[in-house]
Amino acid sequence: MFLGEYHHNIDEKGRIVLPSKFRTELKDKFIIARGLEKCLYVYSLDDWNKLVSKLNTLPFTKKDARSFIRSFFSGATFCEFDNQGRTCITSPLVRYAGLNKECVVIGANDRIEIWDAQTWEEILQNNEEHLEEIAENLFMDGNL
Repeated sequence: MFLGEYHHNIDEKGRIVLPSKFRTELKDKFIIARGLEKCLYVYSLDDWNKLVSKLNTLPFTKKDARSFIRSFFSGATFCEFDNQGRTCITSPLVRYAGLNKECVVIGANDRIEIWDAQTWEEILQNNEEHLEEIAENLFMDGNL
């Protein structure tokens, strides 16, 4: 399980250091893909394979399924860490997420998310303003 919020910089070559706790769980190779809401998702190979199994159940006859799968898989890339604990994010993924120098790396249970710092602050503010409503919509029956 990935938890926490960390602030790191991305360099001009698209390299970023992920927290050591995250590197340990990701092991040698992992996947970075386009996420939702203009962030990047980082998956361990085990979690990626679980997700792929679920996505394989989507009917290819549905246009939304084809569109999602195209977008999601075309932006995904295998990654690894260098000797300094950095990974290189491809330029299309950097552009997609609008990553500038300051980034926020968060643990989101089964994945890591990489956000542009300013975008993350906007998301946090919006969520804080609507958190009660979000919780009510998700847990209408009172169960967690």
